[in-house]
Amino acid sequence: MKNIIRFGEDVEGFDIPVLNEREIRAAAGILFLATFTTLMFILFKGNFVPFKYVLISFFADFAIRVFINPAFSPTMILGRLIVRNQTPEYVGAAQKKFAWIIGFVLAAVMVLFLVVINAYSVITGIICLVCLIFLFFESAFGICLGCMLYPIFFKDKVQYCPGEVCDIKQRQDIQKTSVTQILVMLVFAVFIFAAGYVMKDMISETPHDLFGNQSTDQPRS
Repeated sequence: MKNIIRFGEDVEGFDIPVLNEREIRAAAGILFLATFTTLMFILFKGNFVPFKYVLISFFADFAIRVFINPAFSPTMILGRLIVRNQTPEYVGAAQKKFAWIIGFVLAAVMVLFLVVINAYSVITGIICLVCLIFLFFESAFGICLGCMLYPIFFKDKVQYCPGEVCDIKQRQDIQKTSVTQILVMLVFAVFIFAAGYVMKDMISETPHDLFGNQSTDQPRS
């Protein structure tokens, strides 16, 4: 039972339990995709059913991670299968558990409102947005926003963060951003807004079927 109910793995060379960050990012990407896709059903179809299934799955998955073992989390297992050929990147388990407890609490509140009470409000909207932001930052950038809150509540030094961000070190030249690069970003943003303004009529026009005989703005008989 001790080997089943635990948090983190004992890996040679690490003095604390660790997890594979690559699996975590893959699992976060899976949850982000599922959540975002089912949200589109709500926005465009008004159909909450797929989202409720994902919400229950999200809640159960995080419950398994926090209270049993991340190794038995379905999304973590799937993530492990996806990145099994990649070299593991080990991160401290303590801060991940704290972040996942936050995710579990948010999921529990969502299940209470949307599944049990069967009602939505600005509260569920904000929580959903927060979850999407957390998942996106984890999967796209490898940044655990929940882990950043860990030092506020615990005095223990955070160890083995993704990309070694816990350690103070000098950035290499390839990591530095120059003033020219910042200006390029600003000019690009101005260009997009300017292009949108100049071509607003073209952009707002509904595309026609290139190989069809009828225009999309004409009703079909």
